[in-house]
Amino acid sequence: MARVFVDGREVEAAIAVRQAAQADGHDVEFVESVRELEGRLGGAAEVALVLTGPPDESRAAAMRGLFEAEIPRPPVLGFTEETHPDARRQLARSFDLDEALSLPVDPDEMRVVLQTHLDRYDLQRKTGIIGRTEAVREILERVHMIAPVMSTVLLTGESGTGKELVARAFHRLSPRRARAFIAVNCAALPESLLESELFGHEKGAFTGATSLRRGMFELADGGTLLLDEIAEMPLPTQTRLLRILESRRFMRVGGDHEIQVSVRVVAATNRDLRQAVETGEFRRDLYYRLNVLSVHVPPLRERRRDIPVLIRRFISEFSRQHDREFRGLAPEALQILLDYDWPGNVRELRNLIESMVVLAPGSVIRPEDIPPEIRSGGVSLVPSPAHIAPVVDAGAGSIPSSPQLAFVFRTLVDLKVDIDDLKREFEAYRLGARQLRPAPSRGGAGDDIEDAIAIDITDAVDAIDATGTEVVSPAKESPDPEDADMIAIRPGMTMEEIEREAIIAVLRQSGGNRRRAAEALGIGERTIYRKIRKYGIEH
Repeated sequence: MARVFVDGREVEAAIAVRQAAQADGHDVEFVESVRELEGRLGGAAEVALVLTGPPDESRAAAMRGLFEAEIPRPPVLGFTEETHPDARRQLARSFDLDEALSLPVDPDEMRVVLQTHLDRYDLQRKTGIIGRTEAVREILERVHMIAPVMSTVLLTGESGTGKELVARAFHRLSPRRARAFIAVNCAALPESLLESELFGHEKGAFTGATSLRRGMFELADGGTLLLDEIAEMPLPTQTRLLRILESRRFMRVGGDHEIQVSVRVVAATNRDLRQAVETGEFRRDLYYRLNVLSVHVPPLRERRRDIPVLIRRFISEFSRQHDREFRGLAPEALQILLDYDWPGNVRELRNLIESMVVLAPGSVIRPEDIPPEIRSGGVSLVPSPAHIAPVVDAGAGSIPSSPQLAFVFRTLVDLKVDIDDLKREFEAYRLGARQLRPAPSRGGAGDDIEDAIAIDITDAVDAIDATGTEVVSPAKESPDPEDADMIAIRPGMTMEEIEREAIIAVLRQSGGNRRRAAEALGIGERTIYRKIRKYGIEH
């Protein structure tokens, strides 16, 4: 049974919780504060904390500090005067509770909820499936129900979501856990070798078969066989697989007698098998035979609340593995990772954390330690300019602002992006401008209007007042490229020259105040100090 720590601030509620927990045989201890649990959690197979007083931010912060190293975290339950389910869920999320129950304490509800969360906590410890979102809870419940039976399971989900981890959870919680778990990637083997790999072959069955070989079905006899990327299996092999699933009998390649096995098959795919059936790439009868029980593993972007938990888990793992002391991520870095869509899902996140733990210079991962492609994330993290003023020819009329010009401004103020990428994007813009618009002459100068792009930086600097509040200044009506508030970009300028001119212009506009200049440019104050030294800028 579990050790249940009960917050004793509300005596009546605490006594009711203790009686309900003791009725199920749990060992109950009263505590006066969360801090009393320090050093008392280790060694317990199952442990839970029940807060009886009204939740508040200080106790939520204490819990986060106490359980930061506990992954998965022991269940934490709380009570509230709220009775509406939505209000209770919102309260639980706000104060980092696993569930919030209504006062007065209902002993029957308390016993059911406590046991449910203890069972889920035990499943996470046994399976390694980490997360606290509703999607992960549903997966754990499916694993709990499906694991003890013999039926075939179909796992679906994008690449990198953790389908193999779920398959191993089925095996670990099943009566077959003492026998082998074997995973086969059907896409990694050519058609000529896949049947031999799965079913084995007799000596002399084909050129190169110098000895008898047992296939994966034989090796997994009594255990579990994971057929990963099942949609990539050739049609002839699909036919043999269908017979094995129905009869549990097969013959080795080149064999003359049937072999009977008891294997639980778990199939996984990142493709839509229904669509593959419609296009004739997958057998319809095999699809129905595999889809007896199904579990969908959602992508990481649909369960973003699990990202901080996974990050802490991976940092802890790789810090020990590489003997690097890491305290975690800076809040700004964590927000970048929360905003990213993770096309590679958990696998991509895991690999990124390992690289940052190994390569980051400090003990805390900061935004500059995150690769540029993750920082951009497909969504600009730089605020759009308040005003963009191109050079205007009085005779030809003004050129309306365009997405291309807005892009130039954003890339200029985001000085943290990769210089080579910025150069390629700018060259693409210049070439596109030549193709899309005839080049009118500039009044009296005879130059193309595209020979210079002037960007008004006044609003970028004025957008931050002395209190840090964002404001918008009125746009200038007739900007002059030579004005102190303008940046002139001409063909032939290197990206470092453009960067230097942008910094000089913003420093001039901010009166030499480097903090305000850094805020206007969207970079850190240390970065602008480094750039000033690099370019020898006098201010």
